[in-house]
Amino acid sequence: MLYDLLKSRRSIRKFQNKEVEKEKIDIILKSALMAPSSRSRRPWEFIAVTDKEKLEKLSKIREHSSDFLAGAPLGIVVVANPKTCDVWIEDSSIAAIIIQLSAQSLGLGSCWIQVRERFGRNNKRAGDIVKEILQIPDEYEVECIIAVGYSAEEKKPYNVDELPYNKLHFESF
Repeated sequence: MLYDLLKSRRSIRKFQNKEVEKEKIDIILKSALMAPSSRSRRPWEFIAVTDKEKLEKLSKIREHSSDFLAGAPLGIVVVANPKTCDVWIEDSSIAAIIIQLSAQSLGLGSCWIQVRERFGRNNKRAGDIVKEILQIPDEYEVECIIAVGYSAEEKKPYNVDELPYNKLHFESF
C-alpha cells in the first residue's frame, strides 16, 4: 500500500558498498518515464550515473549537502528542457519523487539533492557544474540528483501521531 511506503520512506545519506542491480535500475527508470506531466509534454530526461569517479565529482557540486553522493552506488540526475513546457520544474519534481518511491518499493534508500538555484564554489551554479561533468546540452536545466542505494543507516518510519495535523484544512482555510 502506498500509505505504508510513504510512512517508511526517509532520506538516506549513508549507503552500503553494494551495487544496485541493473534490473532495479531499469525498474526505477521505467517508473520515472511513467511520471505524469503537464499535457504529457514530458520535458524531463534522466541520467543514471554509477561511475564512482563521476559520483565523486557530482558530490562536490555544492558547498554543502551533496557530499554523501560520493558514497552512493547510483545517482539519477533529473534534467528538463524549459522550452518543452512552462511547468518543467513541477514535472521534474514529480518524476523525482516517483524515482524515490520506486527505489523505496525495491528495498533501496534514496535522498534528493537539490541542484536548481543552488551554488558551488566561487558562486558557480551547481547546475552548470553538473552540465560540464555529464556533457548535458545547454538548453537543459538540472532540477536535482537522487542518490540511491542500499541503506547503511536505520531511520524509524514516520509516527502518524506526530504528523502536523494543523496543516490540514477542510472546506476552507
